[in-house]
Amino acid sequence: MANERTWGGTTTLMLDAKYLRDPAVLTASGFGLGFLPRAPGTWGSAAALLVWWLALVHLSVFWQVAICVACFGVGWWCSAIVCRRFAVDDAPQIVVDEVVGMWLTLIMLPSTWWLSLLAFVMFRWLDIVKPGPIGWLDREVKGGLGVMVDDVAAGLVAGIVLYFSVWALTAAGFTQLIR
Repeated sequence: MANERTWGGTTTLMLDAKYLRDPAVLTASGFGLGFLPRAPGTWGSAAALLVWWLALVHLSVFWQVAICVACFGVGWWCSAIVCRRFAVDDAPQIVVDEVVGMWLTLIMLPSTWWLSLLAFVMFRWLDIVKPGPIGWLDREVKGGLGVMVDDVAAGLVAGIVLYFSVWALTAAGFTQLIR
C-alpha cells in the first residue's frame, strides 16, 4: 500500500519502489529517478539536462520539439494511469513532467553550459514556487494533464524569459557571452 500525504490541499501519493514493475509508474517516474531520495523533481530535471546535452542538443529544433510533444503525450497518459489507479492528484515520484518542462526551456536557448545551468535553476525555481498562472494550473487542473501542464508552463516561462534575456544581451553587444 502507498502512503498518502496532503500538501497544499492536494493529496499526493508516496509510491513505493515496488510499483516500478508497472510500466506506467516506471515511465512516469522517469525510469525510477523519482524514487531517488530527496527532491525527486530536481533529480528528474537534472537527468533531463544531462540527456539533453548527451542526446538532444545536436538535433534540429523540429526534432527536439517533436520529442517534447511525444514525451508530453506519453507522460500525460502514464500520469493519468498512475493518478487514476492510486486515486490521487499527483505523486512526488512522477518526474516525467519535469523532464518535458526542462527540455522546453532548453530548446529556446543557445547550447552553452552556463545558459543550461541558468535554465535549470530558473525552471526549478518556477516549478517549486509556482507563481501566477503556473500555480493556478497546478491547483485547478487535475489528473494526468494536471501533473504535466504546470511544468510545461514553467518550462515555457523560463525559456521565454531567458530567450529574451539572451536577445537583449546580444543586442547590447555581449555576443561573446552567448557562445
